[in-house]
Parts: sequence; structure tokens; C-alpha cells
Amino acid sequence: MAKTFLQDGDRVTVAAPAGGVSSGDLVIVGAMAGVALTDAKATADVVLQTTGVWTLPKLSTAVIGQGAAVSWDIDPGQVVLPDSGHYPIGTAVQAAGNGAATVAVRLDGVATAAAA
Repeated sequence: MAKTFLQDGDRVTVAAPAGGVSSGDLVIVGAMAGVALTDAKATADVVLQTTGVWTLPKLSTAVIGQGAAVSWDIDPGQVVLPDSGHYPIGTAVQAAGNGAATVAVRLDGVATAAAA
């Protein structure tokens, strides 16, 4: 293996954002999106899983089709369809209709930034 290899990158340790995090929260840190694997107070180390399929809260009125690209709305902290100010995070692996509180999302593990 190359001497410059550090890790697979599926899990990364970051400083928890202001307000801290709970295990299972989707967290955006800079251009990274991942799910917190443990609880952590603000600035404490927390491990984020940046890939995999996760059940995440969604905007209850959003109609999301299977395979649709999805984004994260930081405030109030839910999956939404792509739009200005939202962070692309992956794709829906199952459809979730109007009234559904959650959606299964495959995190794509790539850098993200709020859409313009």
C-alpha cells in the first residue's frame, strides 16, 4: 500500500459543531456530510460515517421518488429535494411520499456545498 494512504474515508473524526450532536444526526462540517455515530458536545471529537444507507428525517410534504437526488436543509435539519441553500447529500433508496416523516438515503460520500 502507498505510504501516503491514511484511511478508507468512510468514517472521519471531526469536531462537533455548535450545539453538539446526537448519535444518528446528519451533520454538515465544511464540505463534508455524515451521520454522527455517537453523541458529542460542541467542539468534542465525533466520528461521522460518510457513506451507507440511513433513515433520515424529511420534510413531511416532500414527495421523493426512489433514486431521486436529495439534499439537506440544515435548519430545521431534514432531507429535502434539491434547491437553493440546500446541501446535496445523496440519493433516496426508497420512495417517501407526502406525510412520511423519514426517507432512506444513500450518502454519496462526496464534498457538498449549499446550492446557489
